[in-house]
Amino acid sequence: MIVYDLSKVPADVVAQIHASPKFTKWFSEFPTKLLNIDNPKTVKGEKYGTRTAVLYGSPAETSGVNLCAMYKAAGCGDACLNTAGRGAMSSVQMSRLRKTLFLLQYWDDFKAMLMREIETHAKYCRKHDYKCAVRLNGTTDIRWELKIWDDMVFFNRMYEVQFYDYTKIPNRLVPDTSIYDLTFSYSGVPEYQRFVKTAVDMGMRLAVVFRYRTQIPKHFMGMDVVDGDDSDLRFLEPQGVVSALYAKGSAVHDHSGFVVG
Repeated sequence: MIVYDLSKVPADVVAQIHASPKFTKWFSEFPTKLLNIDNPKTVKGEKYGTRTAVLYGSPAETSGVNLCAMYKAAGCGDACLNTAGRGAMSSVQMSRLRKTLFLLQYWDDFKAMLMREIETHAKYCRKHDYKCAVRLNGTTDIRWELKIWDDMVFFNRMYEVQFYDYTKIPNRLVPDTSIYDLTFSYSGVPEYQRFVKTAVDMGMRLAVVFRYRTQIPKHFMGMDVVDGDDSDLRFLEPQGVVSALYAKGSAVHDHSGFVVG
């Protein structure tokens, strides 16, 4: 029996769930795990003594609820949703959808599981002498500071957990950036420039995706550029700089304005 309300999920995705015994079973039960430790980008942080756990959900409106408020204005939908949107969804995408519906429809159960996993991750890091980091918006842009701030403070004080994320929402006011560090995600779409200006005026760090590594400049928008591809540990960088990434895979061919060059 399906335990999630699928009424807002795109019809083709619902049909795929019902047509697959594996996916029907998945959506008839809660996830067994929320956080991912083995992302190739975040694993790079281990050479700096940091181990990162990431939560991946369904981006933008793929769950039927918009979890990326600025994706239309930023024009990042195509770059992101080509691999996470309509049509035949992979097991990875179905897993992210189930986690998202779990979050949206069973918040108390979701939060209890998330807290347990963060604590387990923090204890592992302490035992193995890692700095502990948690990124809750692997593929979403949720204002976590409005949902679990007291818990973030507890884990930071008890286990020195560093929370961090990328965001396209320039006016997120985090009570303490040493606990929850945010990097503003740039897009060159004209309609989005007023939001970029707000982020720059606030002194935020900007993550900018360049089409090719050879195109990465020393300065961008009057700010110093640092290598953002060496690791995902944005919180180690100062605010007010550009953290340069370069496009990979199909993103090389993105011309929405999200990729520079």
